[in-house]
Amino acid sequence: MDLKSLHKYTYREYQFFPSDGNRHEVVNGEHYMNPAPSTRHQTVSRHLQFQLYTQLELQQRGKVFNAPTDVELASHDVVQPDLVVILTANQRIITPKRIRGIPDLCVEIISESNPDYDRILKLEMYQRCGVPEYWIVDPQEQVVDVYVLADQKSYTHTRCAESVLRPTFISDVEIDLDKIWRD
Repeated sequence: MDLKSLHKYTYREYQFFPSDGNRHEVVNGEHYMNPAPSTRHQTVSRHLQFQLYTQLELQQRGKVFNAPTDVELASHDVVQPDLVVILTANQRIITPKRIRGIPDLCVEIISESNPDYDRILKLEMYQRCGVPEYWIVDPQEQVVDVYVLADQKSYTHTRCAESVLRPTFISDVEIDLDKIWRD
């Protein structure tokens, strides 16, 4: 039996991973490393972050963080979502070094190099950890897969290909998808 597969990484060990330009994460105790995102990925992220920022943070309704921000969901789950939203009522989970707890929204923008990482592995982890809402943004297909925790155990899924996305975790917020796809 491989001894490495028996070891489960924690945040304590994660802190000592190298700063090498790659994105290091721990999912269910296993170490994953992904290359830096593409410029298209970063453009979509910036456009989406701007809309969330203007409708939430500027209105003092919540905080919006972008990668690389460490999010410690559980002892063996430490990730850096592309975007994270924490509403004002939940801001106690924000610490000086990381977010320690369950955010209201995690957003991952699909990387062409490894789409299954966000669609399968992270989806399962976010659901298991109880993240209320998870978006998978696909710049190539220009759609957003929205996962909402229905019964505190499993996600319901809808695909948004229209021009407006309305989050379920907060009212009166509208994301203009046409604007996030712009170059």
